[in-house]
Amino acid sequence: MTKADLINAVAEKSGLSKKDSEKAIGAMLEAITDALKAGERVALVGFGTFETKERKERQGINPVTKSPMTIPACTVPSFSAGKALKDAVK
Repeated sequence: MTKADLINAVAEKSGLSKKDSEKAIGAMLEAITDALKAGERVALVGFGTFETKERKERQGINPVTKSPMTIPACTVPSFSAGKALKDAVK
């Protein structure tokens, strides 16, 4: 499902116009992104939790030259599905 498909589905299920659905989805994604940038955790009960995780610096291998290289530490977004979502997908 693409973002456009999601907008169409939300518009259809909520009775909102496509333009309003696009604004709502855009605002939600922006709010989640802003919270993750601030280091906050976003928990949507029954759906799941968005949070950031720290990856440590680690050793890797350059696939082209086969030489060892250091992959720097970084912060990555993470999503954990909630129980209701897991049960719905089963």
